[in-house]
Amino acid sequence: MIVNPQKIAVLTDSCADIDPRLAEQMEIFILPLKIIYPEREYQDGVDIVASEVYRRMPEQIPTTSLPDGQTVLDMLERIRQMGYEKLIAICLSAGLSGTYNMVRLAAQNFQGLECAVFDSNSGSLGEGCIALQAAHYIRQGMGWQELQRRVAGLVRDTHVMFSLDTLEYLQKGGRIGKITCLAGTMLQIKPIISFAEDGQLASISKVRGRRRSIDEMVQRVKAMVPTDGRPYVMATAHGDAPEDQAYLKAQIQQEIAGATHYYEGVIDCTLGVHTGPHLIGVGIQLLEP
Repeated sequence: MIVNPQKIAVLTDSCADIDPRLAEQMEIFILPLKIIYPEREYQDGVDIVASEVYRRMPEQIPTTSLPDGQTVLDMLERIRQMGYEKLIAICLSAGLSGTYNMVRLAAQNFQGLECAVFDSNSGSLGEGCIALQAAHYIRQGMGWQELQRRVAGLVRDTHVMFSLDTLEYLQKGGRIGKITCLAGTMLQIKPIISFAEDGQLASISKVRGRRRSIDEMVQRVKAMVPTDGRPYVMATAHGDAPEDQAYLKAQIQQEIAGATHYYEGVIDCTLGVHTGPHLIGVGIQLLEP
């Protein structure tokens, strides 16, 4: 049942790391990416979860793929048949996946839905925060043109970062060399990564020790908190690291107060394949007054 009179739906993909119950509550549709093992393909978050991917590491490291075109079209048709007339789509960074371009092309040629498709230039909790805030705006009765303008601003003003527990999987994925990986492992280096302007993952800091890397992320996010009273959203997510998540949350509550919303998520299979287990992330989203 559609609860917003504008009949606007929100679509994102499984890399947004939105709790399924929250997604259902906020009328957010989730498009699953593919996790591919030799024996079969899985749909991220549907018939496989990240904890299963981590359990099978390092003996088995799957590959990942964007949804096929028919899956995208079927999702658009489902949304249309439910009575929606417009669609805001928020997709995983085009620097990491072809999902954005696939959804954009499918939406261009789809009859019966007016669609606006956005490259989040982010993933995980960053992408999820954008989709959730778009859903909040729709519930507040925001019009179609203003909604598109606001979402473009959310893409610009949403910032996330992650602490890696190991360099092993970045090395196996060809993103760093063996020597760098070995040296980093021996020195207990925990890189902090974020999304660069081109939408790809990039290192923004290298810290020795897990707790120190989490503390640095908290301080980096704290420096982004507006001092002029501008509202903001906070979020954290983890990949099979609940104790680190609890520590991060406690530090945020101690250091940062006043967020309009605070979201917690679990890192998806797709990102987990490339970073390995025990990823921990934090993000901040600045809102218009």
